[in-house]
Amino acid sequence: MYPEELVKPMRAELTQHGFRELKNSEEVDNVMNNMEGTALLVVNSVCGCAAGSARPGVLRSLDHEKKPAHLLTVFAGQDGEATERARQHMLPFPPSSPSIGLFKDGELVHMIERHHIEGRTADMIAAHLKMAYDQFC
Repeated sequence: MYPEELVKPMRAELTQHGFRELKNSEEVDNVMNNMEGTALLVVNSVCGCAAGSARPGVLRSLDHEKKPAHLLTVFAGQDGEATERARQHMLPFPPSSPSIGLFKDGELVHMIERHHIEGRTADMIAAHLKMAYDQFC
């Protein structure tokens, strides 16, 4: 695990823009099992592709006419219990971080895995998400 002082700004990059951070499995289940409408769930990470593409792309995607009603995040490598439970909701996709799931009424409808993030720009991630918002939000 990384020291909290190191990851605090990485957490804040999403939470200061309205993302609700889920810290344990109970919080994840309460939100996911009782969800109405659409939700974006970001599995955050300390890696370079999270910093350079995933988080900035997610934030840019929210500047769109259609967008998810709920913004959620868990932090891989820090909040293990919450991340594990979030990944169970993202099955059948294998665990990866960063990753981004779009849910509708608690059901996964679109997934962006790490291999869809690596090597892509934040603008590409944002455009990808906006297309998913247009379809599901």
